[in-house]
Amino acid sequence: MESEKVYQMRISKIYPLLVNKAVKKGRTKEEVDEVIRWLTGYSQEGLDEQIARDVCYGDFFKEAPKPNANRKQIKGVICGIRVEEIQEPLMQEIRYLDKLVDELAKGKTMDKILRT
Repeated sequence: MESEKVYQMRISKIYPLLVNKAVKKGRTKEEVDEVIRWLTGYSQEGLDEQIARDVCYGDFFKEAPKPNANRKQIKGVICGIRVEEIQEPLMQEIRYLDKLVDELAKGKTMDKILRT
């Protein structure tokens, strides 16, 4: 049931939290957008449109145009859970983004975050 609550949250509420987490640590909104685009395949216009439409967080990931194949390289713990061990695919996508923003906030370089 907790998963359903997360999926129904609005992107317009979550996106500013992701940006604020990074900005507080000296990163930028543009870097957060780059991470989101890399993960989901949205263009900047597509990302902006999803936020303006205020889609549910679950739908944001379900409608992602081209999830990055390299996202499976994202490993580590977020919210006390190893992202690579999450069984529910949609929740895993959400936690991938959480992990990437966490890495950004911790000062990792973009090439490491984007697994290049």
